[in-house]
Amino acid sequence: MQFFAILGKMGAMITTIENIGKAFLSKILPLRGTLQFATRVFLNIFDRRTYNSASRMVFIHQFYFTSVQILPLFLFVAVIFGSLINGMAFQVVKNLGLSDYLGRLLMGFVVTELSPFVTVLLIALRSSSAINAEIAVMKVSRELNTLESFRIDLIHYLFIPRILNGMLSMVLLTSLFALVVLSIGLLVSSLVFGTSVDAYIDTLLHSADVLDIVILLIKCAAFGFFITLIPIRLGLNASQELTSIPVAVLNGMVKVFLAIVTIEALSSILRFI
Repeated sequence: MQFFAILGKMGAMITTIENIGKAFLSKILPLRGTLQFATRVFLNIFDRRTYNSASRMVFIHQFYFTSVQILPLFLFVAVIFGSLINGMAFQVVKNLGLSDYLGRLLMGFVVTELSPFVTVLLIALRSSSAINAEIAVMKVSRELNTLESFRIDLIHYLFIPRILNGMLSMVLLTSLFALVVLSIGLLVSSLVFGTSVDAYIDTLLHSADVLDIVILLIKCAAFGFFITLIPIRLGLNASQELTSIPVAVLNGMVKVFLAIVTIEALSSILRFI
């Protein structure tokens, strides 16, 4: 009896291990496919055939949708965040007598951390979901098959213009966000400490770290790359049924936010090691 009881426990243990292995593989295999797709797309970025007139036109349209149409909302959010962050930061600095650390606070937190994070959230909420739905609809309506039947390279024509637009938009909008916040910081600094423009700029320049700026640019490019590539990848995974479109969009947005958290964590590790 004890022998059979032991066998039963071993069987249950083996079943548990098998279930864990299946769950692990179900997570790893899609990640492997996404990384392979990312590598393929990244290599095609350096292919001259990618940059024809058709792909350039797609890029211009995507850039207008991502970076130009969002400007009113983006500037409003930048002003609100800039006012709140600068108000709290300057109040703390004034109360604790830490005016010497003001430049480091603005450059080390506002520029390198807050600006790209708020920017990537706005772009992800607006553009990533749109790209995901667009590709999924094209898959369901067999428009992708039609393009391939005309020997149109989907990577060159559809994917890379959107990904390059995401990378460029992230860098430009992050820079704009930081500029707005720092401009508000100049206004608050002049009111609280009576700081001149030259002294304020000099403080920021002395607090700037080249390594932080390099990491910031790499982080922005990585954000832009993955918040457009992942929606494309998940849109391609949609089936031929209309009901698969919202499922693809939902899965895509979940993975986009996981990618954002992962990139943010890796960039923080690089900064502080």
